[in-house]
Amino acid sequence: MEAITGLSYALNTFYILSFAVLVMWMTAGFTMLEAGLVRSKNTVEILTKNIALFSIASLTYLFIGYELMYPSAAINSWWPGLSGVDFVDNSSQQVATDSKLVFSKMANIFFQLVFVATAMSIVSGAVAERMKLWSFLIFAVILTAFIYPIQGYWKWGLGFLEQQGFYDFAGSGVVHLFGATAAFAGVLLLGPRKGKYGKKGEVKAFPGANIPLATLGTLILWMGWFGFNGGSVLKISDVSSANSVALVLLNTNTAAAAGAIGALLLTKMRYGKADLTMILNGALAGLVSITADPVSTSPWLAAAIGLIGGVLVVISIVLFDKIKVDDPVGAISVHGIAGIWGLLAVAYTNSDVTLINQLVGIVVIISWTFSTSFIAWYLIKKTIGIRIDEEHEYRGADIEECGLEAYPEFTNG
Repeated sequence: MEAITGLSYALNTFYILSFAVLVMWMTAGFTMLEAGLVRSKNTVEILTKNIALFSIASLTYLFIGYELMYPSAAINSWWPGLSGVDFVDNSSQQVATDSKLVFSKMANIFFQLVFVATAMSIVSGAVAERMKLWSFLIFAVILTAFIYPIQGYWKWGLGFLEQQGFYDFAGSGVVHLFGATAAFAGVLLLGPRKGKYGKKGEVKAFPGANIPLATLGTLILWMGWFGFNGGSVLKISDVSSANSVALVLLNTNTAAAAGAIGALLLTKMRYGKADLTMILNGALAGLVSITADPVSTSPWLAAAIGLIGGVLVVISIVLFDKIKVDDPVGAISVHGIAGIWGLLAVAYTNSDVTLINQLVGIVVIISWTFSTSFIAWYLIKKTIGIRIDEEHEYRGADIEECGLEAYPEFTNG
């Protein structure tokens, strides 16, 4: 029996770590997607932001955020307290629904760490092409060390949202809606890019510099999402959990494919053409939508959820442009609107979940994230500023913030 227990522990730990690496690989996906959808003069700054934010998240969440999100002894269901992570005690981490110790605590820290980096990556794309690099990085510290872990504790740390019945299996709300809301607060204070909107409400398109790169980024994200959702089962060492992991991966892929098809069909019907950028966002919207519950949903329902997500994201991107909310990569629509849809869909696909509990969770996440993020963004704006000046915006953030260009041969001869 001891040998079997040890083998299960080792297998689960290896599974968690392997799937965490897949989630870490999503950083590359976000980086390539954003670099492909911005103009060439802002590419280096995007690359710098993404590698820096992952590095920041790796340290702030490790030394501060994790203990806030998973406290050894919480003060109450709202406030976890902060006692510090015991790195010497590499004891096993318990799964809430199982009294057995099933995998290493260090594996769980790493798995949760890459999730918070994903949330911060969402913000990067929405504020692209006009935000100061160092202002963004200061906000990254605040978000990953404090704002994210507190609301994460409320659900995954067994706080009050978990206790009242809010369901979010892998993070449609805790990660994706959270990231979109933090981005939305920043975008409101930042304002749109110069020349994006005309005086009569017309919207000027700013084509991305490298659509093949954006497509590659989307496919990397699609691949990484198998770790994001599949790893959230948290163990694989028995028949039931192994079957759950397989179903989660199947549903994740199905929803992504359906989201891409939904966006493809809508853009063809609405504009007469297949808009690749919308199709890419449709696939991502399908992924975000199914993330709330890929484990108790049938593939047929996963396809329907993903399809609706893909349609919603096209509509949302257009509507945000109409109200002059400038989001260069569509991150607020992909992660926010599709995140809300995914959370609401659970009430209709999972008989153990009620719509009111899902609505409470959505309202809490949005309220907490928007208020704290807005305050943080506002304080940064009033001190060091958050926007590069007009001349540097015209020349591009690469030269102003990083001192080099991504494609110098195209501009310097």
